[in-house]
Amino acid sequence: MFLNSSRYGAERAGMQWVMGVALLLLVALFARPGAAQNAQAAPAKGARTILVMGDSLSAAYGLAPAQGWVALTADRVGKTRPGWRVVNASISGETTAGGAARIASELQRHRPAVVVIALGANDGLRGLPLAQTRANLAKMIAAAQAGKAKVLLVGMRMPPNYGPDYTRGFEQNYSALAKQYGTALLPFLLEPIALDRNAYQADNLHPVASAQPTLRDHVWKALDPLLR
Repeated sequence: MFLNSSRYGAERAGMQWVMGVALLLLVALFARPGAAQNAQAAPAKGARTILVMGDSLSAAYGLAPAQGWVALTADRVGKTRPGWRVVNASISGETTAGGAARIASELQRHRPAVVVIALGANDGLRGLPLAQTRANLAKMIAAAQAGKAKVLLVGMRMPPNYGPDYTRGFEQNYSALAKQYGTALLPFLLEPIALDRNAYQADNLHPVASAQPTLRDHVWKALDPLLR
């Protein structure tokens, strides 16, 4: 799917399937946005909220909502972090512009203590200007921090056929923003499964149910410290 061109450069020859699904990516990942998912559980009195704002990769596209990595994270939070709850406000097809437009209302509605921002894939697949994506993400981060929330920025990477300058700049947007705003950073959401074809649904784009626990564990390493 989305490859780290520096880390996996030597394996590109065996991963040409990534380029072959680029057009499918354009259709599936920025399909018409759907409604945001509901909170995973009703809030307990005084519970602190983790708000997740992502796209189809966080909205359990093609799966039952309970199978997605966000819902699995909510289950773990419920069992191991009393006093916390997870709200999944991810929307399939969401861009950073959509997230920037929604962030104020989501913050007002949920008053989160932690905001997980996992957006940008659809911007990259459309080839939108890197500065535009960065500005939208910056707006979301600044709004969350103004509301006294901690932020976990979850990065994405583009296939190599988008060109080295664009793919490198796209990846660097996340690290630069994390440094600028002092946020937690997970550089690449799909890193543990990026090279495993069997980890994806028939569209070769969205992770299967059996891969979701791996994504949960990957995100958890960056999220857990923010809950302490």
